[in-house]
Amino acid sequence: MNLKGQQAARYLAAPDPFKAGLLIFGADVMRVALKRQEAILALVGPQGEAEMRLTRLPAAGLRKDGAALSDAIRSQGFFPGPRVAFVEDATDGMAPRLAEALREWRPGDAVIVVTAGNLTGKSALKKVFDDSGSAVCIGLYDEPPSREEIEAELKRAGLREISPEAMMDLGILARALDPGDFRQTLEKIALYHWGQTAALASADVAACAPGTIEAEVDDVIHAVAERDQRQVGALMRRLEGQGVAPVTLCIGAMRHFRALHGAATDAGGAANGMVRMRVFGPRRDRMLRQLQGWRVQTLEWALAELLETDLTLRSTSRAPAMAVMERALIRLAMSPK
Repeated sequence: MNLKGQQAARYLAAPDPFKAGLLIFGADVMRVALKRQEAILALVGPQGEAEMRLTRLPAAGLRKDGAALSDAIRSQGFFPGPRVAFVEDATDGMAPRLAEALREWRPGDAVIVVTAGNLTGKSALKKVFDDSGSAVCIGLYDEPPSREEIEAELKRAGLREISPEAMMDLGILARALDPGDFRQTLEKIALYHWGQTAALASADVAACAPGTIEAEVDDVIHAVAERDQRQVGALMRRLEGQGVAPVTLCIGAMRHFRALHGAATDAGGAANGMVRMRVFGPRRDRMLRQLQGWRVQTLEWALAELLETDLTLRSTSRAPAMAVMERALIRLAMSPK
């Protein structure tokens, strides 16, 4: 049985445990992986893997051991509950083996979940699941997610109260981002909105959109270079709430201060140095103004501080990473001119 559109989305969210198999295929590897994860979670529950009710079977291994799939379907574990035999990266060459497994499947056996790459209309693997009366075939194509899919992702991320404007913005984001990036963005929005009683607003979505986060990372680095200590603290709280990694901040700060140092030591002057460091436009003008408040020796000290911070962040230190990063940025912002 072949399902499409809303039927497919609803089935992946709640697969029928009395069907022998489910094939999920598509060119977008991340999207296939996310939908497969959703389907398996619905079948075995959050404790399924811990209770050994999920058996993973890479396709390469099945080619060498043909009995592994039959054993996984029929074997009974110590813990009661529904079971899944998951075959990853299947190809048309496995069609006869999977057809036999579907024919031999009986109620109480593990559900066979199979993932594959992009399959043509004449695919032998697709035909096996299409023609079987006890299996479901779902193809994931390069099309934007439906409103129902977006709402399911929002609930999974813990977002239930959403304004119409925010929903519209999220629909635009869902079409613009890859599925994995969209799910990560929703998780950041959920973290950012944690503890709020008001409905999610359009401004909240804008604050956590990928381009906005990158801009705010630049904002906090500019605030450090301009010694605006109050702004540094406020922006750090905001970025921490959005889930920005401390290492990302450190790398951005090191790049910024290397550009300032390169411009300050250029024999052709600071403006020529900015060109050499590939800094152009309004950002160049702002950094030239920042340079007036930094001596070469202070810039070298700042780079040493950032390098030490980067080593600490990547070490086994148990110090809170964001606190370490914030302390370093505030030290730079408080440095003498």
